[in-house]
Amino acid sequence: MTKEIWLNLPVSDIPKSTAFFEAIGFEINNHAPNSEVMVSFKIGSKNFIINLFRKDIFQSFTPYAIADVSNSLEMLISIDAESAEEVNELLQKAEEAGGKVFAKGAEQQGWMYGGGFTDLDGHKWNILYMDFSKMPQK
Repeated sequence: MTKEIWLNLPVSDIPKSTAFFEAIGFEINNHAPNSEVMVSFKIGSKNFIINLFRKDIFQSFTPYAIADVSNSLEMLISIDAESAEEVNELLQKAEEAGGKVFAKGAEQQGWMYGGGFTDLDGHKWNILYMDFSKMPQK
């Protein structure tokens, strides 16, 4: 069975992407070979791994074209937050680091609070706080 899962994303500039993700609080994964063509981050209490590869290196992994995410969606990467305040803080950090907020923090369905941003390469990120005590019961 699968031991781990991680996410690989193509980026244009490893140093700029490294600075962006460090600015929003991601931790560099020192167990990976970080270099001028790759950087790896650990995210959250379960140390989910996100690897960023320079686009030419990423392209060598697959025969498929890299998606143009400038005005389309390849996926929505979601991050769990501990509070509505944490959602707003992460959105602010992302914007200050050069990302773009596409959805300001707002209540959703009466029990969730979330917002979203794009990173420097246009990948879409969703930050969501879920208050399960307010979740509608069936």
